[in-house]
Amino acid sequence: MMLIPTHHFRDIERKPEYLQPEKCTPPPYPGPVGTMWFIRDGCGIACAIVTWFLVLYAEFVVLFVMLLPSRDYVYSIINGVIFNVLAFLALASHCRAMLTDPGAVPKGNATKEFIESLQLKPGQVVYKCPKCCSIKPDRAHHCSVCKRCIRKMDHHCPWVNNCVGENNQKYFVLFTMYIALISLHALIMVGFHFLHCFEDDWTKCSSFSPPTTVILLILLCFEALLFLIFTSVMFGTQVHSICTDETGIEQLKKEERRWAKKTKWMNMKAVFGHPFSLGWASPFATPDHGKADPYQYVV
Repeated sequence: MMLIPTHHFRDIERKPEYLQPEKCTPPPYPGPVGTMWFIRDGCGIACAIVTWFLVLYAEFVVLFVMLLPSRDYVYSIINGVIFNVLAFLALASHCRAMLTDPGAVPKGNATKEFIESLQLKPGQVVYKCPKCCSIKPDRAHHCSVCKRCIRKMDHHCPWVNNCVGENNQKYFVLFTMYIALISLHALIMVGFHFLHCFEDDWTKCSSFSPPTTVILLILLCFEALLFLIFTSVMFGTQVHSICTDETGIEQLKKEERRWAKKTKWMNMKAVFGHPFSLGWASPFATPDHGKADPYQYVV
């Protein structure tokens, strides 16, 4: 499950220019407030489906190949509960990361009326995105897949079929963390199962035939190892990005820092919410990002 952004840094260079509002028209049908966010990208939808399929495959092997046939009921119940809870949290985090607006800038808002309402100072320079015809806040970048400018865009991830930005970075971090945990848990259980089957009769280790059991376990082992490596790397990368308050695109482009430097703990709270609580680990707890002005222009 390769979560590395690689070629998905498709962004338009930010160049300061005076707006030409006569070239912008507002969107004909603005979406209602609260509309669910979903990107209609074929590649992203396919990757999201594959993600769910692989998690459900791991669920099938863990339950029907390793735990249910086991005669140690305590072992089966404890590991079954742990694995299913982690898998549920992983898929819930995936849904929140995929269906949450990552911080999209209103499209087509670079109109004469809107600019006049900003009461800009004479000669003040702002950024305009020529693709979505919107006024681009500081630290926003345009994504050609989402076709929008995204505030604090880190990268576009096809596995969640969405950009990772200001509003959904928490869910993406939780997704990578829980996938890494269930991958590690599955690897440990596969190791114990192989040791148990080598010491016992293979026909008593699973309800499937020995060759089928071995193939299913090897596939799960290979899948879990790949998941563990890539999600652990991405989790570490995201945590580092949050602590340094520098997105992946900003690091890649080596953009000049124009925002105030804060402590690592303050940066963590800005993403996961104030104050620290168990809600940080819950994909159902929406973080409070404060009331920062979404239009922070550079003069």
